[in-house]
Amino acid sequence: MLNFTKMTGLGNDYIYIDCTKEKDIKNISEMARKLSDRHFGIGADGLIVINKADDGKSDFKMRTFNSDGSEAEMCGNGIRCLGKFIHDNHLSDSDKVSIETLAGIKKIKILEDEKGNCNEVIVDMGEPLFQDKNIPYNVYEAFNKDLDLDVKGKQMRFTVVSMGNPHAITFVENINNVDINEYGPQIENNPIFPNRTNVEFVEIVDKNNIKVRVWERGVGETFACGTGACAAVVASGLNGYTDENVTVELPGGKLKIEWGKDNHIYMQGPATTVYEGNIK
Repeated sequence: MLNFTKMTGLGNDYIYIDCTKEKDIKNISEMARKLSDRHFGIGADGLIVINKADDGKSDFKMRTFNSDGSEAEMCGNGIRCLGKFIHDNHLSDSDKVSIETLAGIKKIKILEDEKGNCNEVIVDMGEPLFQDKNIPYNVYEAFNKDLDLDVKGKQMRFTVVSMGNPHAITFVENINNVDINEYGPQIENNPIFPNRTNVEFVEIVDKNNIKVRVWERGVGETFACGTGACAAVVASGLNGYTDENVTVELPGGKLKIEWGKDNHIYMQGPATTVYEGNIK
């Protein structure tokens, strides 16, 4: 029997397995597909495995698998919930924890209420990337915020940003009028993105508020995406639409994003445990 915890960040839900205590899991990709199935499994947007760090610098290591079994570099909502998981399971005595990910080391701050409960976490998401050749785009210009693509006969303009994972952001008049199931898969799998991409549709409300819908690579539309919210704020700022502090409204709720003077992106938002259980 395998112990697990189901957690959600604004409706972006993941299954957590603590491999600091459980034995290492074989065939994680296949397990992610099976457990994430909402009809025959636990049901989730993916699977997150927590291990002891092996980089000699971090406190823990996080591996994130999408519901299709593909491994993602990072997950913003997932790492916030991981902070709550660490707090609630007493894996660390500190409120500041460093997490090894495929997108580098991320630092989180665990927030407690007056009763000592953790319901929110702040994540230092690091600096957005534009010019690094490791960004998975077939576009290596100094910075491309005017990437024009033909999507099913419609010309769409994108800003490309990496938050350790790839994002293509486009601005729309009204996100409720976007046929995300029509356009999302076409953009995600466009050949210009060799590792596929996450896609954000952004509606500007004012200098400090935006609305976002996200098509997540390997998942589909989700209620929220932490890295997507960060990438949307970066793209909005670069295009002159927003200031450094922005509230991002997603279908599942709101995140507070700050583009700090140190060029780091700071994300604050909720983390919730849904239930715990075990599965054969």
